[in-house]
Amino acid sequence: MDATEIQRAVELEDRHWWYRERRAILARELRRIGRPGRALDVGAAGGGNTRVFRRYGWSALAADFSDTAVAYARQRGLEAIKADLRCLPLDDAEFDLVTALDVLEHIDDDKAAAAEIARVLKPGGTAFVAVPCDMRLWSAHDVALGHHRRYTREELHLLIEGAGLVIERLWSWNVLLRPVAAIRRRKATGCDLEELPGPVNLALSAVVMAERFLPVSSLPGVSLMARARRR
Repeated sequence: MDATEIQRAVELEDRHWWYRERRAILARELRRIGRPGRALDVGAAGGGNTRVFRRYGWSALAADFSDTAVAYARQRGLEAIKADLRCLPLDDAEFDLVTALDVLEHIDDDKAAAAEIARVLKPGGTAFVAVPCDMRLWSAHDVALGHHRRYTREELHLLIEGAGLVIERLWSWNVLLRPVAAIRRRKATGCDLEELPGPVNLALSAVVMAERFLPVSSLPGVSLMARARRR
């Protein structure tokens, strides 16, 4: 993501339904893990998700390739470094948890990136990954954000297990709003994440929150999420 898109994300993420629900999912994963440890948030942008770790007592490091992103994260009081996910300047087996939320699609060599995630995880550590799915949804939105690809379930599964991780769960997210997203993406001329009127934002938030209780995670969505662990 370029500096403009990072700034947009920082400005939107505390209010926009998409960012808020994604943080809620991360919080549920942290509650599932229970005992806090050392976490690495790669592709952290301005550290919106990294703040969730701190709220649950984790020691968290934000890493991003963008100087702008690192500056925003540090302004928020977060520990942050500039780093290339294909070659992290970090020790082996240093972290209990590594998150890569909407990151791998930005990287040309995603196999090297996945291998680095596995390398810096402690044995038994957890990786939590989110990526956009289905090339049928490819649009100007992806181009504006600097995506190289959108993933199928099989592609994400092979990528993660090819890095030496064991997948515990792989599921679809943003399923109920996929028809809306498909229509918007066909008309898109750039990134479609934007400030929304309050009632619209609340309505979309209610729809995506409903997925917490409905058996839709195996259906096609807009994103894929995966939880894996290092042997």
